[in-house]
Amino acid sequence: MTSNSTMTTQGPSLSRRNLLKTSAAAAALGFSGLSLLARGALAQSAQKGILSGSHWGVFYGNVEDGRAVEFVPWEGDPAPSPQLPGILDSVYSESRIRYPMVRRAWLEQGPGADPDGRGTGDFVRVSWDQAVELVAGEITRIRETYGQQAVFAGSYGWKSPGKLHNCQTLMRRMLNLTGSYTNSTGDYSTGAAQVILPYVSGSLEVYEQCTTWQNLAENCELMVFWGCNPLNNSQISWQIADHGAWPGIALMKAAGTKVLCIDPVRTETCEALNGDWLAPRPQTDVAMMLGIAYTLYDEGLHDQAFLDRYTTGFDKFLPYLLGQTDGTPKTADWAAGISGIPAETLRGLAREFAAKRTMLALGFSTQRQHHGEQVHWMLITLASMLGQIGLPGGGYGLSYHYASGGAPTHTTPILKSIDDASGQVAEGAAWLAQSGAVSIPVSRFVETLLNPGKIMQFNGREIELPLIKMAYWVGGNPFSHHQNRNEMLRAWRELDTFIVQDVQWTASARHADIVLPATTSYERNDIEQVGDYAISHIVPMKKIIEPVFEARSDFDIFGAISEKLGVGYAYSQGLSEMDWIRGIYESAKIESRAKGMEMPVFEVFWEGNKPLEFPLSEAQAEFVRHASFREDPLLNALGTASGKFELYSTAIAKYDYDDCPPHATWIEPIERLGGPDTKYPLHVAANHPQMRLHSQLCGTVNRESYAVAGREPCWMNPADAAERGLSDGDVVRVFNDRGQILTGLIVTDQIRPGVIRINEGGWFDPVNPREIGSLDAYGDVNTLTTGVATSRLAQGNCGHTAMADVERYSGVLPPVTVFSQPAG
Repeated sequence: MTSNSTMTTQGPSLSRRNLLKTSAAAAALGFSGLSLLARGALAQSAQKGILSGSHWGVFYGNVEDGRAVEFVPWEGDPAPSPQLPGILDSVYSESRIRYPMVRRAWLEQGPGADPDGRGTGDFVRVSWDQAVELVAGEITRIRETYGQQAVFAGSYGWKSPGKLHNCQTLMRRMLNLTGSYTNSTGDYSTGAAQVILPYVSGSLEVYEQCTTWQNLAENCELMVFWGCNPLNNSQISWQIADHGAWPGIALMKAAGTKVLCIDPVRTETCEALNGDWLAPRPQTDVAMMLGIAYTLYDEGLHDQAFLDRYTTGFDKFLPYLLGQTDGTPKTADWAAGISGIPAETLRGLAREFAAKRTMLALGFSTQRQHHGEQVHWMLITLASMLGQIGLPGGGYGLSYHYASGGAPTHTTPILKSIDDASGQVAEGAAWLAQSGAVSIPVSRFVETLLNPGKIMQFNGREIELPLIKMAYWVGGNPFSHHQNRNEMLRAWRELDTFIVQDVQWTASARHADIVLPATTSYERNDIEQVGDYAISHIVPMKKIIEPVFEARSDFDIFGAISEKLGVGYAYSQGLSEMDWIRGIYESAKIESRAKGMEMPVFEVFWEGNKPLEFPLSEAQAEFVRHASFREDPLLNALGTASGKFELYSTAIAKYDYDDCPPHATWIEPIERLGGPDTKYPLHVAANHPQMRLHSQLCGTVNRESYAVAGREPCWMNPADAAERGLSDGDVVRVFNDRGQILTGLIVTDQIRPGVIRINEGGWFDPVNPREIGSLDAYGDVNTLTTGVATSRLAQGNCGHTAMADVERYSGVLPPVTVFSQPAG
């Protein structure tokens, strides 16, 4: 082990001013600006260091006297993320979990003791032996007392990349070898879309390749980014980020492609491409699309031949569009009254979409709202009416928004991960694998805790919600990503035991009963691929330093618990960390040979200290989504019941859900800007942050680049600020009936009136943890968002459904304590 040194960062510091200067320099240099800056740093570096990778990209770690002192971007990265200083700081920051800890009341009085005391920071340090014994004993007690389903292992979140140290899979491996548990299905990113799309287009699609940037640059005449911001959300990838969106966007800029951005915020992507900006009222996208669709039909601009050959159900959707079923024609004037976009503008969009080769690129946030299933369904309906699906540069794309969707896919083997010992595998979508005694929709965990025995409708079937008394969380931060924080606190009172295994003292760790310190990716070895869509390289993720303090790898932690439960050998199979990594590589080597490629032997790959690159063909560089289906819809049928795009679903019709009709429909959300029953005046846009990954890196030096008065920023339009007598830099209280938070105000015309932006991922920091509803001192936006489900079909989250108000905070400012070690 290292070290008893003080937890300080030796890397470069950031400030808001420096960040703005860097951004301006990057803009002046063009799309490769950050890359050029990074390559300058590389040239100045005495050595490349030790190769590794992260959600933010491939990098080298430089080490002095056993301490990592600098993370330098890989020279092959076209646009290195400016977040690298925070990645380094995550190893040494004050918020690093150092030792196994147990909440005092739980340790002294037993499971379930003083649940109101969770979050107060009263922890006791214990040895690893004692911690493992406590965890193993509690798993056994819970199962024997309440049943197998009472252990929740549906742990969700952005665990670190790597095919071996997948902490969520490793936890389920340990639990499958010793019994069973309650699992979860789906995710928070696309919870509604990934359920509705198999009915509409026959596949998950939100995580599948779309038409490439190169093809768009050559063929697209109008690119519509609808709630879609690739130049922010492509900093990251589920695997190791490739940042292929930057050269892709650069191609479009060079081609002079016209760009339209539909978003309440003028995004980085809109700014970079000098796009036209339309800012509708949030949550009204379906109404806008319907108004455009009505105009297409009314003016004879729709492609009836495409609808006849490639879709089913338009004849059942059309009476709704024309108002024959409900007495309300979905005209542009009707849509204007809901969305706030003038009717003539909507009619103009219909004409322009039809006249030009148009790509409709939809982001994830549009479906993270009440009735979110309708948005993707309506977009595909609109794209079908335009008839450009499967044509070069046209149609629709659902993955441009994230992880460099549109970067072309290389010819590469797929690295297999360690399995969870259940025998159930869902390659590429592990969160959809079915294992455990029962599985619940991932965003319904709080509802499950509060309502054991309730019958829940989900995607055409019924689930009886289980009684859960213990939750084990790894690789995630539910006290960030779940909505309605105060309802969550009420639900957490139902748990006997909450275990968190993590790197940082997140709000979730602070509300745990047992806390286990895990290593970062940079304190262990692993292997991973580059690019969720590009899959361009395989990277040896080498250990850069030895684990700090008493951190252990997830593989070793679950190995120790498995040993205590009597299944140690079954868990590890007698293999070491490097044995597993070698085996994963060798399996890929066999697959590579079958594809006509020869990978080097493992030792050459591992010691080479560089990513292993795979080829890209011209056909892959010019990939067009759904081109093969358009060419031959019988031979290349979609995965729907009809083999075509289903604009009306007979399956969903049979479910008879009043909150998810059988065709795309405008349904009023429970609250919205301009809505009929809205109590509060401002919509809360809970966007993905620019300088962290959800809540990851919030506890690092990166926070210095964006925090205002030490709090999470709140963007507000000048008109809304003037109405409230607020100024840039004020500390303000943002509140609604669900909760209250403090934030630092940024007054900007980059956001439309009536909307405030507070990025998701801020760490929850209640002034009085024992009081449900206490003021959050830092600014966790999910204190304000609703916890209701999108509908009975998908049971997804509604993280973008929230209305609130803002006022200057006039009291004594409470300190922000969440980024320090707990008091105990």
